[in-house]
Amino acid sequence: MAAEFNDANFEEEVLKSDKLTIVDFWAPWCGPCIALGPTIDAIATENAETVKVGKLNVDENPNVSMDYGITSIPCVLFFKNGQVV
Repeated sequence: MAAEFNDANFEEEVLKSDKLTIVDFWAPWCGPCIALGPTIDAIATENAETVKVGKLNVDENPNVSMDYGITSIPCVLFFKNGQVV
């Protein structure tokens, strides 16, 4: 199951992670986001040893969403060593 990222834990969980980290920017009202959800969860489960995978609700966490210019969802970003790759 994917982790839950938010404005409060993003730096620690994503930017300071020593693993490749996948962040799914989503919202509960977004149909395509809901459709993508099971795939994100499957990636998290299948790759738990090597990759950190989580979701960030853009409605509840506007600061991180603004920092990365998220203007449409779903949006999936990959982070390595604190940078988008």
